[in-house]
Amino acid sequence: MRESMNPMVERLHEIDWNAWVPEWRATLLFIVRDEQVLLIHKKTGFGRGKINAPGGRIEPGESAREAAIREVQEEVCVTPLDVENCGTLYFQFLDGFTLYGEVFRAAAFEGQPSETEEAKPFWNSIHRMPYDQMWADDRYWVPHLFAGRPFVGRFLFDGETMMEHDVQIVNRCFQ
Repeated sequence: MRESMNPMVERLHEIDWNAWVPEWRATLLFIVRDEQVLLIHKKTGFGRGKINAPGGRIEPGESAREAAIREVQEEVCVTPLDVENCGTLYFQFLDGFTLYGEVFRAAAFEGQPSETEEAKPFWNSIHRMPYDQMWADDRYWVPHLFAGRPFVGRFLFDGETMMEHDVQIVNRCFQ
């Protein structure tokens, strides 16, 4: 069991989101062009073996946008351009682990996607997402990202099993 500043909960509605504190802060960045999205087979770290967008932890002194760009450069050797924030994600795990994520999208990039020690990139149709190989929460918020609807998602997980979810469309711009 992990040490956490957050008490263990068994239901999503039991979480006091105003007092909730993330153990990790992270990003995801989806590069979308011509109804294709650049995804990765995650080879190391948290989410190893799953398909996702490039992303990772926000380092001290780094903004979420800076972290998202850096992670894409490190994981797939491209630099995303015109990056926009699309949503926020809150994850509470039954073992006490907490994760806050900011989700970004870019329609352009410089460079050629290349495999690294961390990730193997590939292009995929936005209409045929491999949700069965992704985190269980993705199917609830990724369609909003592709449709340009800003969102906030809250999720309760037991290991890799999603227990509950709540995704809301929001009428605000992200910084």
